[in-house]
Amino acid sequence: MTANTQTQKQSSDTKLLQDRVVLVTGAGRGIGAATAKLLASHGAAVGVNYYSSEAAAQEVVDEITTNGGKAIAIKGDVTQMSEVESLVKQVTEAFGAIDTLILNANASFAIAPFVDHKWEDFEAKLLGELKGAFYPCKAVVPSMIEHKRGCIIAVSSVAARYASEGFISHSTAKSGLDGFVKSLALELGPHNIRVNAIAPGLIETDTSALMPQEWKDNMAQMVPLRRNGQPEDVAGAILLMASEQARFITGTYLLVNGGLQMI
Repeated sequence: MTANTQTQKQSSDTKLLQDRVVLVTGAGRGIGAATAKLLASHGAAVGVNYYSSEAAAQEVVDEITTNGGKAIAIKGDVTQMSEVESLVKQVTEAFGAIDTLILNANASFAIAPFVDHKWEDFEAKLLGELKGAFYPCKAVVPSMIEHKRGCIIAVSSVAARYASEGFISHSTAKSGLDGFVKSLALELGPHNIRVNAIAPGLIETDTSALMPQEWKDNMAQMVPLRRNGQPEDVAGAILLMASEQARFITGTYLLVNGGLQMI
């Protein structure tokens, strides 16, 4: 075996999250599913949270366990504190204390210009998005503080900083999530807990499948890398931020959009 071949083998065998316990909310499909699979492949035991897609979540778990990983599927509405406490308890009983939390559950929202937007729709998006971050953090942060380590990653959106017509509730909710992330990073840093946001651009998921193909093709031509993103692209960024390689990164907002917007 040559030195180069040996180096490549060592690199491929590296487990960046060995013995970590991860909870991924909204992990039945799309970005959440890709993230659960990738983190499990790097040694983490993963709680695959879902709200309604039980079969899809179980498929994620089956793929992980078939490949030698550890995972369980747990139903739970992350906007209900009692259900969050239950799912956290199930993950903890199965694998131990959660040290990594991926806030991926996404609250649906109405797309409409402000003049046509209903307050009820606007309020539902804001509360759904922020409850889905607040409650899981309330449930896992005390244990992270006790163990003096933790990592929290919120899946935000480029919409938090780059407005699009009709997306006022989404942009406002994600902006609130980013403020939440920065505040948590400041407060929890002394406890060796890192908190960051990942901001995807257009990603090919079940949601984007409803968009006209011509529009998606046009978007891809605007991206410096000349393609739209895949769930695995976002999962890779999450892996990076969750790993010890990012141990001095907290309170940041990482764009994952192929260079469409740059800061």
